[in-house]
Amino acid sequence: MLTIVSCSKDDAIDQPAESPEVSIIKVSSDNSVAQEDTLYFKARASEGSTLLWSVDGTPVNITDSVFKFVSVKLGTHTVGVSASQNGKQSTAQTEVTVYGKYKNGTFILNEGNMTTENGSLTFISRKGIITDSVYFKANGTYLGNVTQDLYINNNRMYIISQNGKTNATGAGFENDGLLIVANAETLKKEAAYNEELSVLRWPTHVAVLNEQNVFLRDNNGIYRFNTVTKTLTFIKGSRSAAKLTMAVSNNKVFAAAGTKVFVVEADKDTLTVAIDMKASVSGVVKASDGNIWVSTTTAPARISKINYRDYSLIKANEITAGAVGAGFGATPGITAKGDTLYFSNAGTKIYRHVFTSNSTEFMADAKTMVEDANIVYNNIAVHPLTGEVYLNTIKGYGLNYLVNHISVFNFSNGAKLSADYKNYTNFPAGIFFTDSFR
Repeated sequence: MLTIVSCSKDDAIDQPAESPEVSIIKVSSDNSVAQEDTLYFKARASEGSTLLWSVDGTPVNITDSVFKFVSVKLGTHTVGVSASQNGKQSTAQTEVTVYGKYKNGTFILNEGNMTTENGSLTFISRKGIITDSVYFKANGTYLGNVTQDLYINNNRMYIISQNGKTNATGAGFENDGLLIVANAETLKKEAAYNEELSVLRWPTHVAVLNEQNVFLRDNNGIYRFNTVTKTLTFIKGSRSAAKLTMAVSNNKVFAAAGTKVFVVEADKDTLTVAIDMKASVSGVVKASDGNIWVSTTTAPARISKINYRDYSLIKANEITAGAVGAGFGATPGITAKGDTLYFSNAGTKIYRHVFTSNSTEFMADAKTMVEDANIVYNNIAVHPLTGEVYLNTIKGYGLNYLVNHISVFNFSNGAKLSADYKNYTNFPAGIFFTDSFR
């Protein structure tokens, strides 16, 4: 028996140590994160293990059980942790994707004071964090004078300004120019076009099908700009195109033009068709099903739905409360989420129209909910996912434009002000949701 006990003891001494167990637990359910934001990972390992974290195979000298991952580099990264004990080592890995910090959120494009400053871009993240002058912060340079419109296509943001490097009085400005192309996630400038677009007269809007088909509207009409060959071609028949946002659907551009809606297709130099609405068009907006919403103001005011394939009228509803005018601005008189549309006639009183039931109701007067909401500067916009309605207001002109609000309304249960950002705009040209371009 003594011999047996002795052998058992020797066997225990000679038995090799087991490798420690280790695994990575994600603290949140996400496996992606915005550039410069944080994801937390936690290591679960055998008691007594020594930990060492790594990113893409490079140790980061973190030995705590919790690892805070932050990256400015976009793309897929491998987060690893090794557990060491008694000369043995085990590892665990997980992948995380980093996307640009401006990929998801809301942009407010600012014209700026046309005689004294350049345009700018304000960003509101999905978490509700607002940052001003984001283009300048990404590049150290400015947008053009009186920026008017932007469009996102194939991860590129196209920003058009009215005056580019020269303001309305002829004074020169230091900025990146008339049409700027930037990475849509990081806002890093990729290209700028000035001399190539010298024939344009006060351009106001941009709509993009691809790099070869960038459509620009100015006081003459609509042009097709090929950013690869740098050629600019006027679209024949487009001379009355209105100073209003253009819609894109089915690889076509739809633009308001008096009582008509112009349709332009890729690689063509003439209009495909001019849809006769027989009333003054105040807004052209893409519907969630790809068809086109059109608002008209000639009595009786209507909201119509147009088939994007054959341009036929699907249905038209008369608007019996409120009005669907676009005012002096350059954005549509209507905005839509699903079959629910909102309008305010460029004023503070907001109305909602449910198209399928042909019902219209008054929702709120922003003037009673937002301080100094005296002037609505360009029209309201509804978020395509959340359904919240965004409204830009200023106190007045002169220096009173510096007193302003970006107000966010939630109408899911009554009328509530879910957010109000004070003094971030400089004559806001429009509200742009990144989700609208997907």
